[in-house]
Amino acid sequence: MIELPELVAGGLAAGTLSALALGGSLVRSRRQKAALRAEVTELRAQLEGAEGAFITEVEHLAARRMPAAAAQLAHPHLRVPGPARQHTPGTPTGIALEYVLTALREELSAQRTRIDAAAQAGLRGATREIQAALYRLQDALRGLQQRYDDPELAQTLFALDHENEQSLRRAQVAAVVCGAWVGLAREESHVVDAVTGGQARLSGYHRVQVNNHLEPGTALVSHAVEPVAIIVAELLDNALRHSAPDTDVVVNLEHVHHGVCVTVDDAGLGMTQDERARAQRLVAGSDPILLTDLGDPPRMGLAAIGQLTRQFDLSVDVSSPSPYGGVRAVLRVDSHLLGRIDPGERPPSVSAPRSTRERAARREAVRERAVRETAGAGLPGFVARARELAETYGERFT
Repeated sequence: MIELPELVAGGLAAGTLSALALGGSLVRSRRQKAALRAEVTELRAQLEGAEGAFITEVEHLAARRMPAAAAQLAHPHLRVPGPARQHTPGTPTGIALEYVLTALREELSAQRTRIDAAAQAGLRGATREIQAALYRLQDALRGLQQRYDDPELAQTLFALDHENEQSLRRAQVAAVVCGAWVGLAREESHVVDAVTGGQARLSGYHRVQVNNHLEPGTALVSHAVEPVAIIVAELLDNALRHSAPDTDVVVNLEHVHHGVCVTVDDAGLGMTQDERARAQRLVAGSDPILLTDLGDPPRMGLAAIGQLTRQFDLSVDVSSPSPYGGVRAVLRVDSHLLGRIDPGERPPSVSAPRSTRERAARREAVRERAVRETAGAGLPGFVARARELAETYGERFT
């Protein structure tokens, strides 16, 4: 039988052990709570840091990246800034922000296209009415020219008709840029007549020097006549505007492999590499044209050329400098747009420059006839007869 003191001692020992165990649990609990508290504090700090970083990225997105992305649609050379923090790219936040920029670009591009299409439709309708009024005025002026013989009045009417022709050209170019048809159908025509027709639509036409090296009778099919005249007029207008008023613009018409080239050279300041690249993109006609991309006020000449080159299978190149220091523009007309007109039955207009090949052929004919008619007469007789024939045919004998 266990005595009472032993029971008491055992109870005290058990109580001591229980107290020690309980104390250890309390200590461990306090340590765990402290660790959890520290972890919670660290997580809260990380959360606040992540929230701050996210807010910083969103503010940077709204203040700098989105405006730059919007401006880049109109000015592709602009650079869109990256995220504010270096480690953001590739993270879920970075991917989400890039998606926002992509969606913004797509929506703005769609909105620009819709708005520009509406503007072009309105301008197309307005230019149609303006063109009709200018054609009526043109008919009235030419009727007055035929009715009256007074030289002073005829000169005034001619000046008014030329001013009306320039207004008509501007309205026609605006209509073409907005997707309208060229608005005028012509019969098959000599290439040189189409070139001089485009030249006649400009205020500085007297500064243009045309050298015709084509075979006599080289012609354009009917549906290519007006597009070629418009393109030549715009190329010449660009050359005249960007060169000194005391310099000439030189135009050469030449045969090339599978077609004809009209080369326009000016002695202006030329273009920078970026300007030349932009001009080449416009005249190529491969990219859609927006009025908002053409400046304020819009400069429509090169854009109109681009529309016509695409619609009529023509080619224009402005990527080379001119040997005179300015810009060289080359219009190429392929063989399928060319035809032939008998120059004897329907010669070019009186104002069109005669072909250098035609003059060479006439000189050779003069020489051959002189040889036939002076056979046996010796050199003096040949020279005398050749000069006589040259004067008769209006050719220079050398």
